[in-house]
Amino acid sequence: MFPQLIGTVVIAGIVGYVSEKTGFTHNGILQSIIICVGGAFLFYFLRIMFGISFGVPGLDAILSSIGALIIVPFHWRGKR
Repeated sequence: MFPQLIGTVVIAGIVGYVSEKTGFTHNGILQSIIICVGGAFLFYFLRIMFGISFGVPGLDAILSSIGALIIVPFHWRGKR
């Protein structure tokens, strides 16, 4: 269980970094990594507690990181 948690954090960090470098997001590198790691942690614990999963843990980490990158910035963006 512990290696899956470490792998989830590493994969989420990579997804955050790559998404910022490719121009998918414009949050800043550190902010994107924090958002991805938070989303991956949340989904990791949902997987442990309720058995919700997309398949292998690596795929769960990637999909939850991308989902967090899409949801979090739009949620906190103010209406202009």
